[in-house]
Amino acid sequence: MPVVDIPGSKSITARALFLAAAADGVTTLRRPLRSDDTEGFAEGLTRLGYRVGRSPDAWQIDGRPEGPAVAEADVYCRDGATTARFLPTLAAAGHGSFRFDASPQMRRRPLLPLTRALRDLGVDLRHEEAEGHHPLRIEASGVEGGEVVLDAGQSSQYLTALLLLGPLTRKGLRIRVTDLVSAPYVEITIAMMREFGVEVRTEGSVYVVPSGGYRATTYGIEPDASTASYVFAAAAVTGGEVTVPGLGTGALQGDLGFVDVLRRMGAEVETDAHGTRVRGTGGLRGLTVNMRDISDTMPTLAAIAPFASGPVRIEDVGNTRVKECDRLEACAEGLRRLGVEVATGDDWIEIRPSDVPGATPVTGTEIKSYGDHRIVMSFAVTGLRVPGISFDDPGCVRKTFPGFHEAFAALRAQLPE
Repeated sequence: MPVVDIPGSKSITARALFLAAAADGVTTLRRPLRSDDTEGFAEGLTRLGYRVGRSPDAWQIDGRPEGPAVAEADVYCRDGATTARFLPTLAAAGHGSFRFDASPQMRRRPLLPLTRALRDLGVDLRHEEAEGHHPLRIEASGVEGGEVVLDAGQSSQYLTALLLLGPLTRKGLRIRVTDLVSAPYVEITIAMMREFGVEVRTEGSVYVVPSGGYRATTYGIEPDASTASYVFAAAAVTGGEVTVPGLGTGALQGDLGFVDVLRRMGAEVETDAHGTRVRGTGGLRGLTVNMRDISDTMPTLAAIAPFASGPVRIEDVGNTRVKECDRLEACAEGLRRLGVEVATGDDWIEIRPSDVPGATPVTGTEIKSYGDHRIVMSFAVTGLRVPGISFDDPGCVRKTFPGFHEAFAALRAQLPE
């Protein structure tokens, strides 16, 4: 039975880097993810004057509760949404002139609800080109705090950025949230803040964050649950069996809930304190599922949907249209290239099965990735059942899992044909 070691969580590594930089003392991060996104975050911290020491299995960060060590910096955030949203928020709590820019892909992604909230808190922030998008400049003089209203209906990262900022403000924060997507990611943030000495309170839709700063610690990064979805799906679609250690009953990440979707489709799932095992049973049932809280795994489900015995309808995932690409349309286009019948709406996608008598046979083709790592990794799972799938940009997986293709090829060799 294959046991697959999944790299560290991107979401947790990014939050841990922010917390470590803001904490009083030296923090050690064990098993951080090393990928383009997290290396970009660490490089951004370095540009802001933080000391980041990196060895193969651990990173050490000298925290600076007072903010960046430099009076001015120009930070390039690459493709990383967490980098592009969290680092300006961190810099705002310090003193100096800081400019942030990002890749063309990241420049297209929305930022306005967060930057509007920061301005409401008194931060001198200016978008240099398109309003609500990178590049932006902050003339930082610390943040007083107080109450602010936030719409996090496009991305939970807006709320996470403000939660992380709260302890660095002079008075603390009360964040009134009018809408929220991907709520489990906010739970990750709150749990991690607790490990760094801060307790967040909730009063209905209001998040109350005290001032007083963070304390340094040693923090272990759990495996990435979104990345694990590809190997779990691989087991389900081939009738094989896969175990991922380190992602068990105590896991922080909501995306582990993807295995519950596989269970509903007919796979066998076991989760204990040490990890999670998925075994395919030779068939997958169709279903209708709301994936609002685990939308990063929507492409994984879409990629195996053609092999279900009935239609697969995924609902409440409109926020996936403003990720690295419009993931709803990218999934639909890739599936149609394979001869699969697909329908989409503003926030849903429905895939009709192809692997049943009388249906259009699925055939191999080149999948257009739009530079999105999740599109490539998802359709790699489809490729376990469909020969001849290739990608226009296979290397874009370096964003979260540089060794994905090699690891997936090794897993493939251990799964049933």
